[in-house]
Amino acid sequence: MPIDQKMMTRALQLAAKAIEYDEVPVGAVVYRGNTVLAEAHNTRELSSDPTAHAEILALREAAKRTGSWRLDGCSLAVTLEPCPMCAGALINARVEKLVYGATDPKMGCVHTLYELVSDTRFNHRVQITAGVHADQCSQLLRDFFGKLRSKDRTISNG
Repeated sequence: MPIDQKMMTRALQLAAKAIEYDEVPVGAVVYRGNTVLAEAHNTRELSSDPTAHAEILALREAAKRTGSWRLDGCSLAVTLEPCPMCAGALINARVEKLVYGATDPKMGCVHTLYELVSDTRFNHRVQITAGVHADQCSQLLRDFFGKLRSKDRTISNG
């Protein structure tokens, strides 16, 4: 859907901004219809908070803005497949739809390692649209980690 692509484009902009803070470039947007309720990028390094993933921060802000922890009718666009913590938060927040870009072979718990948000044993399931702007999302991550690895090599060889 065009709105999902538009929101993923915004999530990519947020992910790119995370790089300015030496954060893993992940961006997330919570929206209801055409209205953005919240947006965020990773701030784990900046805040020294292991839970400061883009999804968690955006969900918290959306809940504050709506005055409810139940984010019924909301969608979340995120550049990287959610980890187990973030997938659990989507279920607990009753998010209607998840739109994500790149798969995460190390922590992805939507399709890759587990399928938490669609598991029928939970009291809520999240609709999933995967692979939106996947190439751009993956490239941003590859570039970030490639620069990080080359910086580490330069330091260790220095």
